[in-house]
Amino acid sequence: MSFFIVKCWLVRYKLPMTPKSEKTSGWRGSREVWLDAAFKALVEKGVDAVKIQPLATQLKLARTSFYWHFSDRSALLSALIEEWDRQNTGALLTATRAYAESPAEAVLNVISEFLDDQQFDSKLDFAVRSWALQDSGVMKSVKQADGKRLQALSAMFERFGYEPDDADVRARTLYLVQIGYISMQVNEDIEVRMQRIPGYVNTYTGQYPSEQELARFGARHNANG
Repeated sequence: MSFFIVKCWLVRYKLPMTPKSEKTSGWRGSREVWLDAAFKALVEKGVDAVKIQPLATQLKLARTSFYWHFSDRSALLSALIEEWDRQNTGALLTATRAYAESPAEAVLNVISEFLDDQQFDSKLDFAVRSWALQDSGVMKSVKQADGKRLQALSAMFERFGYEPDDADVRARTLYLVQIGYISMQVNEDIEVRMQRIPGYVNTYTGQYPSEQELARFGARHNANG
């Protein structure tokens, strides 16, 4: 029986033309699975470790499976930057718009994001900034993200009555300190950080947070004793 006749017979009776093993659920992985593996490699070993074959080996998937989700390695790297910006910049922008009764509480909302890796992934931010040192395109994306973050922080301060120039300086002071923690990879116990929070908030806003505001902040991070 010729291949053409067999093919027509399979089409007529709607039978699969590929092995059953290739049709089982998840055999190619998913875009999210490949991205998660790439993020892990980026954070743990740097961008040079984000390569198709090592990721495929780690995921126990065929190299060709990768191309169902990304056209090439460059597409994967671009997706990493987009997802980093969506996650980290998005989390910070959301925090600047969160409900707050005072500028002190608004700042606590922002600091809270930097303390929660499920919202703002500090290790990922560090990895991307390190990557940017060797890639001008990534550096451009980082500067754009920094610009959006600073603009949102300035707008937050302006909502509480600070003049634009003052709001800009306070936003930069708040943001650059937090990014400094990340860039310098400061390993500070949560108890020590909590002791310094009121002073930081006073530096950023000109007022100390109330006991109630600190209690709510501490409860978010299981730091109320």
